[in-house]
Amino acid sequence: MSQISVLGETIAAIATAVILQQGSVGIVRLSGSESLVIAQTLFHAPGRQVWESHRILYGYIRHPETKQLVDEALLLIMKAPRSYTREDVVEFHCHGGIIAVQQVLQLCLEQGARLAQPGEFTLRAFLNGRLDLTQAESIADLVGSRSIAAAQTALAGLQGKLAAPIRQLRASCLDILAEIEARIDFEEDLPPLDEAEIIAQINQILVQISKILKTAEQGELLRTGLKVAIVGRPNVGKSSLLNAWSQSDRAIVTDLPGTTRDIVESQLVVGGVPVQVLDTAGIRNTLDQVEKIGVERSLTAAQNADLVLLVIEAATSWSAADQEIYEQVQHRSLILVINKTDLAPAEKVSYPDSIKNIVATAATNNQGIDALEKAILEKVHSGNLKAADLDLAINRRQAAALIRAKTSLEQVQATIAEQLPWDFWTIDLRGAIQALGEITGEEVTESVLERIFSRFCIGK
Repeated sequence: MSQISVLGETIAAIATAVILQQGSVGIVRLSGSESLVIAQTLFHAPGRQVWESHRILYGYIRHPETKQLVDEALLLIMKAPRSYTREDVVEFHCHGGIIAVQQVLQLCLEQGARLAQPGEFTLRAFLNGRLDLTQAESIADLVGSRSIAAAQTALAGLQGKLAAPIRQLRASCLDILAEIEARIDFEEDLPPLDEAEIIAQINQILVQISKILKTAEQGELLRTGLKVAIVGRPNVGKSSLLNAWSQSDRAIVTDLPGTTRDIVESQLVVGGVPVQVLDTAGIRNTLDQVEKIGVERSLTAAQNADLVLLVIEAATSWSAADQEIYEQVQHRSLILVINKTDLAPAEKVSYPDSIKNIVATAATNNQGIDALEKAILEKVHSGNLKAADLDLAINRRQAAALIRAKTSLEQVQATIAEQLPWDFWTIDLRGAIQALGEITGEEVTESVLERIFSRFCIGK
């Protein structure tokens, strides 16, 4: 069912996480012309409370026919256009948990509301001019933020810090197009077209586009985080390293090689960057079928990771088994972790000259973790991805649109260089204008909207 074709309907959804025995408040949200009617049918506000916009009423939610009490709650009223969707919006603030909000939602649906589709509240905010498309996507990023830095970047997008430069670039392209089309239609009545100025303007636009495109990988890092795989032969302290790093007992630690049979995952934040740490099974040749599967998964995790921590132990130095593992992961971004330095000095450990990033740790004593995090951040900063604070950061969809705009403008440059007629200039200029408009939503198809908003949670 198309989200756009059913905009006239009143929609309802649970707007908060529904978790058994957790959360003191649960919210059921409605948006649409019948929201107030449904609220007045279900909600009884004792005394002389006034049903006005942007007021909170105290009362009871009752079944409209049986009058059975469903919950004691608060009702928040926001009449159009001063609401999130610019439609009439009401919110039932119920007790938390599962039962109360589900009962209230069911009553709303029985009174004629439709269950909202994923992201439909924000879609309506966009279609009704409350938000542009970059702001709508920033809301999803804010809800899904896994670090303070990611949240701050999402808030910057919500405040329009991405939309503003994109709109300016699009306006500049429109001005150039207007100049060219005016010469096509009224060449005899206007002064000659200043081609040098047109070229200069296009160059300036391309510089700005390239600058914004550089934030794509930074934004992706903040949104999805860094995937780090801890690999090494058995019993070198990989699980101890994970436990010390995460300050928990996520992984089982024993003196028996092969204790870890499957991947153990932990979510951390390092210098504002979300980090997914994968403790893998010790890599060795084995006849144990279960352990063999674990080893295969370890190698797969290493191949798919953004960064590999190759762990060896100081006492045994660099072994043939370490070399074999290294040869399988050396093409990945890698840090060598010399563990168990409480038992032997790291300085006497030999390793291949090709390894440039080395950290010494004594995981069981919680030593070296700060140095490891520093090395990881240095690795991040030395690459194309940076974990710095960002005024804006584009996502993959926005980056793809910017690349199309850049390609179109470069084609305009080529057309000018080949001295082709002005009509040819306008073809690619329109392509750039359309691509830039897709970022803010000024030019976007229904299928693109549905793809974007389907990724939202239902109550947002």
